Amino acid sequence: MTTPTVDVHAHLLVPEVEAAVADHPGLAAARALDARRNGPAALAVSGPMVRERLPRLTDVAVRLAAMDAQGVDVQLVSPSPSHYHYWADEATAEKVYRLAGEATAAHCAQAPDRLHGLGLVPLQHPEQAVPALEHALELGLSGVEISSHAPGRELSDPAYEPLWTRAEETGAILFLHPFGCTLDERLDQWYLSNTVGQPTENAVALSHLIFSGVLDRHPGLKLIAAHGGGYLPTHIGRSDHAWSARSDASAGCAHLPSSYLRRLYFDSLVHDPAVLRELIRAAGADRVLLGSDFPFDMGTDDPVGALRAARLSDSDFHAVRGGNATTLLRKD
Repeated sequence: MTTPTVDVHAHLLVPEVEAAVADHPGLAAARALDARRNGPAALAVSGPMVRERLPRLTDVAVRLAAMDAQGVDVQLVSPSPSHYHYWADEATAEKVYRLAGEATAAHCAQAPDRLHGLGLVPLQHPEQAVPALEHALELGLSGVEISSHAPGRELSDPAYEPLWTRAEETGAILFLHPFGCTLDERLDQWYLSNTVGQPTENAVALSHLIFSGVLDRHPGLKLIAAHGGGYLPTHIGRSDHAWSARSDASAGCAHLPSSYLRRLYFDSLVHDPAVLRELIRAAGADRVLLGSDFPFDMGTDDPVGALRAARLSDSDFHAVRGGNATTLLRKD
């Protein structure tokens, strides 16, 4: 296998970010909301899980050893979504994205042939989005990570047009990774906040980008959706039907919603080989990238094995394993 195996969904914890927000009065309210959304049982499990994985989230040598064990040559490393802090005021938000970007760049610089990085964008302050993207690119990062929405704003909000424009111009990667779910306490048992909430948030966010015409206006965006894009790719037929049957559904975008799946990228982390095959059918083998959610428990410790389980053709297997990501990460 001459093409490297590339995992586009791997995370980093940045203690400097958490130290910067520790004394902010908005943090307590944000944590209380997170606790209500997840429920006490989930929090009791998540805390020890993260602590046990802390070396893999912070130590480059430990990360590389784990990658070797998985057969992964290259990771695209993004800050943990817990670092978004979309509750923060403008000054705090700028501090967060600068610290996150600088720490990620320093982490990746310890193994530049194996680690690429992403910064953060404070979506709650759209006027900071382009400066945050520029800061990430100046640090040598490949782009930025964003959530599915910010308080009071969906990704279809016109205020984000400058971000999409600049990302398209620069060829920056946008990694769409939700954090939290607005269904709130309805999902506060059995870890539904993640198992149902994350795929829901992905589907809603991608639908906003499609139906609002963002992808018509910016066809060159390099946007990777985590978790295989959630529920949308396997249920896109309902969106197509609405677009064909209703004038309100077709008012914002020029083509069938399913056609836009081939303008997006998706990671392979769907936990079901049949779903992965359907994702590849819907989006195209050239639009799916290996993803593990390293090193969290809702990821996979064997991303290549999970890919093999889908029993793809050799060409599709190697495209998803690393060929597509290698092309996407290549700097012209």
